[in-house]
Amino acid sequence: MAIKRSVSGRIFDSANVIFMLLMIFVTLYPFWHVLAASFSDSGLLLRHTGALFWPEGFSLSAYEHVLQNQRIFTGYLNTIFVVVAGTALNVLMTSLGAYVLSRKKFAMRRVLTIAIVFTMYFSGGMIPRYIVINNYLHLGNSLWALILPGLVSTWNLIVMRTAFFGVPESIEESARLDGANDFVILFRVILPTIMSTVAVIILFYAVGHWNAWFDAALFLRKKEKYPLQLVLREILILSSTESMTNDVDFVDKEAIGESIKYATIIVTTLPVICIYPFLQKYFVKGVMIGAVKG
Repeated sequence: MAIKRSVSGRIFDSANVIFMLLMIFVTLYPFWHVLAASFSDSGLLLRHTGALFWPEGFSLSAYEHVLQNQRIFTGYLNTIFVVVAGTALNVLMTSLGAYVLSRKKFAMRRVLTIAIVFTMYFSGGMIPRYIVINNYLHLGNSLWALILPGLVSTWNLIVMRTAFFGVPESIEESARLDGANDFVILFRVILPTIMSTVAVIILFYAVGHWNAWFDAALFLRKKEKYPLQLVLREILILSSTESMTNDVDFVDKEAIGESIKYATIIVTTLPVICIYPFLQKYFVKGVMIGAVKG
């Protein structure tokens, strides 16, 4: 029986490894294809069909055109502003809201929690939201329209609120005996204790802002205010590469245009890929802290 279990265990482990390798390949290959295509010679790439595992030739011309494009640079600046300012305000307001809802002596906390959770399932819809933000808040054609209306994510608020419950009450009581008020307790006692959860919340908000494009398409009309993802959308879906191929012969525009699309994808996704590994170690721990105890 021990031998049979050992053989069956090895078979299971082998099948599990093969399955995970296949999943890794399916997940990574699209990115690898885009990366190889971005370094390929545009003429050879246009004639290539099927899967791409290595660059067809080698050329950096697509990256030269992308990095010289003023719209890409402006899109980066707009996106960085939205990510930095938006994430900072998101974490601040989420922390304040979670702190209030985690106070057991606060009589209205259950009612407010139910009202907040209600918004996860029901909303006013896109048209009422557009009217409120554009006509009443007067945030149309402003980058603040991408930040202020979504200051607090209900899911992130619940995760942080649950994490607050995991902080021992004795720590808060000791701080109050030393004369600390609620702001000191929140920012100097509780938040440093749950930094893993805070790191995960920062990651959620930052990646959300970085990838967001729909609100920008809805509220922004001036192209100089477009975030990076909206610039990427125009290049990929609308094939708007004319501004990057002015110095290219008409015959070569189609070929270099395809290479530019791939290079633009790499340029716009590389920052998140580089930052994510530094926060990965906090990811599982932070989510578990905010989910186990309620």
